[in-house]
Amino acid sequence: MQPLITILMATYNGAKYLPQQLDSILAQTHSNWRLIVSDDGSTDRTREIVKAYTGNQPSGRIELVEGPRLGATANFLSLIGQADPHGYIAFCDQDDVWHPHKLAHGASFLTSCDGPAVYAARTTICDENLNELAPAPHFKGPFGFRNALIQACLPGNTTIANAQALAILRAAAPAAFAANVISHDWFCYQILSGAGAQIHRDSEQVVLYRQHPQNVMGRNDTKAARAARAAMLFDGSFADWLARNQIALEQASHLLSPENRLLLQDFGKLIRANGPAALAKMISTRLYRQSAIGTAAVMLAAMAGRLRIPPAAKLDANA
Repeated sequence: MQPLITILMATYNGAKYLPQQLDSILAQTHSNWRLIVSDDGSTDRTREIVKAYTGNQPSGRIELVEGPRLGATANFLSLIGQADPHGYIAFCDQDDVWHPHKLAHGASFLTSCDGPAVYAARTTICDENLNELAPAPHFKGPFGFRNALIQACLPGNTTIANAQALAILRAAAPAAFAANVISHDWFCYQILSGAGAQIHRDSEQVVLYRQHPQNVMGRNDTKAARAARAAMLFDGSFADWLARNQIALEQASHLLSPENRLLLQDFGKLIRANGPAALAKMISTRLYRQSAIGTAAVMLAAMAGRLRIPPAAKLDANA
């Protein structure tokens, strides 16, 4: 039997592209799915479109709920607790288009796993009209907590987690919500890898990833995008993201393996340290990104003191 997959879609003023995404969900070869759409207060026709699709499906298959109205990340985190705890979950953006076998690819891998596991794949980067531009970069791994602490490697719009992984996410999501983490998919990678879940990153392209002016997070494969992300290492943005993630992970540290709880403590020392000490701690903990250049860039930022939280800041859940 096909496992039930609860598709979690966060929407906000997505009417322009939403019908194509909904049609691609209806066309999935994996037919045992349920869709929950959490709307963050759209003022366009988003809600009307969802309601129209709801009326054409069996009762309960598509559900429209109220979002927290605190941004896309908070919306996705709030959705995790609404999924069937005995099934899988798949995150879904409002403006993409899924290939018909998207859910089937993930389910095929996950049904062969014992214990918590998560599947992610590649996207095909497209323009606003879905003309293909380039395949998204593919990371070969290894994937683990030492990588997850300093790099997001699981694109949320391709991610599917099994029931055991969902239990971990349900337990950790309130801490991430309270810490106001920047990226739900990055936090999912962190908490699941930290808890010892199996992480699989497929080279298959399963989603048409539409680029348009309203993208919350756009492509990262162009020179301009890479330059912008590199700048974030040194302007304080990356340090702020790390601090928020650290707050959430510390509050959910009981979910981590003993080894990774110790690693999290060391990482907390790293982002509190001055430049040379931070670099030494990064080297001793063997943190890495998926490229040597990327790892070197973070090392340079650590040495420059740009990963350190502001001296006046308190790194705890009440900060």
